[in-house]
Amino acid sequence: MIKSALRTTAIAVAVSAIAFAAQAKNPMVGGAAMYPTKNIVENAVNSKDHTTLVAAVKAAGLVSTLEGKGPFTVFAPTNEAFAALPAGTVDMLLKPENKAKLTKILTCHVVAADAMSKTVAKMIKDDGGEHDIKTVGGCVLKAKESMGKITLTDENGTVAHVTIADVKQSNGVIHVVDKVLLPKM
Repeated sequence: MIKSALRTTAIAVAVSAIAFAAQAKNPMVGGAAMYPTKNIVENAVNSKDHTTLVAAVKAAGLVSTLEGKGPFTVFAPTNEAFAALPAGTVDMLLKPENKAKLTKILTCHVVAADAMSKTVAKMIKDDGGEHDIKTVGGCVLKAKESMGKITLTDENGTVAHVTIADVKQSNGVIHVVDKVLLPKM
């Protein structure tokens, strides 16, 4: 009986250590722990740097999609990235009558794949220094890599830098970016 209890305790400790190690590998985002066992929305709502993105996802009706099975890669703009848009843009986009436009913009930040930064960097290298990433929203982002950092250029020439890469989610991965990527306007 004691052996059985010790074995059960040892197994529980091992499982806890593995679970802790798995979540310890994920970077913090917006002052919050990001858990690989939670989905994109469950983690994003805890980031103080992504409150505008979360509000936009809710306004566009994309919560259930991004809580879905995936896999998804989300290039997640920070609040600062949204604030850098022309004055009034975010407020205008959050209005119900602009839902289609908001959805288009947000889905230009989503890829229907689980693309960790090493995978993206390999595609860039294999394509001679630049790789086209097709998004769920129909946008094409040009990915480049320099000194271990990935940048994405949207169809208007705006360059976003991946500031935090490889935030593993249960249904994909988040890469934090410093600009809002827009479809050709």
